[in-house]
Amino acid sequence: MRLFIFFLFSITFIKAQPNVVFFLVDDLGYMDIGAYNDTTFYETPNIDKLAKTGVKFTNGYAANPVCSPTRYSIMTGKYPSRVDATNWFSGTRSGKFKSAPLHSNMPLKEVTLAEALKEGGYKTAFLGKWHLGPTPEFWPENQGFDINIGGHNRGSPPGGYFSPYKNPRLENLKDGEYLTDRLAGEAIKIIDKFHSKEEPFLVYLSFYNVHTPLQAPRKLVEKYKVKAKSITGKEFGSEEQVWPGAKERKVRILQKHPTYAAMVEKMDDAVGKVLSRLNELGIEEETIICFTSDNGGLSTSEGSPTSNLPLRGGKGWIYEGGIREPFIIKYPSMFKPSISDVPVISTDFYPTILDLAGVEAKPNQHLDGTSLVPLLKSPQGKIKRDYIFWHYPHYSNQGGFPGGAIRSGNYKLIERYEDGRTHLFDLNKDPGESNDIANLNKDLVNSMSKKLHSWYKKVDAKFLQPKGENLNPWRP
Repeated sequence: MRLFIFFLFSITFIKAQPNVVFFLVDDLGYMDIGAYNDTTFYETPNIDKLAKTGVKFTNGYAANPVCSPTRYSIMTGKYPSRVDATNWFSGTRSGKFKSAPLHSNMPLKEVTLAEALKEGGYKTAFLGKWHLGPTPEFWPENQGFDINIGGHNRGSPPGGYFSPYKNPRLENLKDGEYLTDRLAGEAIKIIDKFHSKEEPFLVYLSFYNVHTPLQAPRKLVEKYKVKAKSITGKEFGSEEQVWPGAKERKVRILQKHPTYAAMVEKMDDAVGKVLSRLNELGIEEETIICFTSDNGGLSTSEGSPTSNLPLRGGKGWIYEGGIREPFIIKYPSMFKPSISDVPVISTDFYPTILDLAGVEAKPNQHLDGTSLVPLLKSPQGKIKRDYIFWHYPHYSNQGGFPGGAIRSGNYKLIERYEDGRTHLFDLNKDPGESNDIANLNKDLVNSMSKKLHSWYKKVDAKFLQPKGENLNPWRP
């Protein structure tokens, strides 16, 4: 009898599988969030609170400076170079040379994060921007998601942010509703549904905000027009101010765009609504919450709505402004709030979530990700990785050059693919990458270059192709 009572007592205290809510924001810059920039023009109280109550990574990175490749890295735990998914689907702009070959879908053979969690007993739902395959066979419902609301292959919201949208995965539209509000409302309905059936769940809310077109409710835009009046100074500079010696391109150097600010606030409101619902249901403590962006803020084209300064570059550039992201993980019942300055990257979400969920790891799938649990447990934690890499063999729509990069400790080496030139920066002393120290550290440049070239071979990286009279693009 005593043994039976002990057995029942033990079952009562078996820890249930945690839920997972993943927020992915499109084109959100590192400096757009108050938790990362206390002088930002934008208002993000809900995300700021999430960062304060979770683990905030100050050196969190996207695997690529544009959207589709980073989305691929989160879903697969792999560097996108492994399948030549190295640009937005299907971006093949050429420059002096043709871009590298581009594979414009996430192969169905990949075991996605959603599929791995489904194997572990989870229900799964995707909402918002997908951009990982051109036809329905590659859409979320065929990549491990039980529910797909809004997910298809368009990069920007078809028809804009106000209903009626031209979206094959959104129904029963209310005229004039705002897309971000709609997605948050749908996410809450799904959370309620899964919770009522006591099923562990993954809800992956992938906002279209703050991607162009720049559209937001008029009243909120007016609020920021008033706020912008108090901010003086030059809004734009030439590229030479940020990228010495490059062809001139205008770059925003001051945050004050009212419509963009309103879009940021609407996104933050949506995050807050979802988090509030978790709290109301009493399940926030047992929910893993992740928050990040797919690339840096848009600062050099398409209206240039935000500034990433003091970070250099923005979306489409392999400088810090294009790849360093807000990166937050919260699991209240397991980890205390902390700040980690260890470099981490979007491939790490997959193995980290499996680890926290008690789902068997898939090391042959998430080849390039590392579980961040040691860092979540303690700011002094260690992970087994010395380098992280980037490979962007394309001419970006935003003016970024084809190149690769490697980060080791505080040092970051950038390699240009047109001619093989290299640049070295000490990010601890120079986060704006304005002081190239390559000539003063030739041994370090050589060793980091060798590591980068070895990685190219490991992932079978592709490079620029001949074009016209330009027959000899650089090769590592």
